[in-house]
Amino acid sequence: MGKKTLRKKMRLGRKLKQNGRMPVLAVLKTHRRIQYNKKQRDWRRRKLRISE
Repeated sequence: MGKKTLRKKMRLGRKLKQNGRMPVLAVLKTHRRIQYNKKQRDWRRRKLRISE
């Protein structure tokens, strides 16, 4: 496999940050119009298609 390039590592880091749940404060502030994070994914179900 080899080592990760900087570009791939940056993209993986960004996807890691996007994978969190919606903050409770944001849910309360929008009066539950936004309830969950649409970009959230599970490592078993949806794979990332990241090329070098």
